[in-house]
Amino acid sequence: MRKQDLINQIADRTGIPKVDVLVTLETMFKEVKENITKGESIYIRGFGSFYPKRRAAKIGRNIKKNIAVNIPEHYIPAFKPAKEFITEVKANCKEQVS
Repeated sequence: MRKQDLINQIADRTGIPKVDVLVTLETMFKEVKENITKGESIYIRGFGSFYPKRRAAKIGRNIKKNIAVNIPEHYIPAFKPAKEFITEVKANCKEQVS
């Protein structure tokens, strides 16, 4: 599913114009990005948490040149689904596969 498909589904189910749904989704994505960039976590009850995950500094290898490369500490965006979400996915995926 692409973003446009999601917009179409939300608009069809709610009756809200597609333009308004697009603006709302884009604003939500922007806010999530900005808050994670600031180091803040976002928790959406029943869905999950978006948070910045710390990666420790380490030494990597460049296999082609056979040299060690220092990889500095950095942060990446991460998502942890809520228990309710995990349970629902497990239950529904079993039904679809069987």
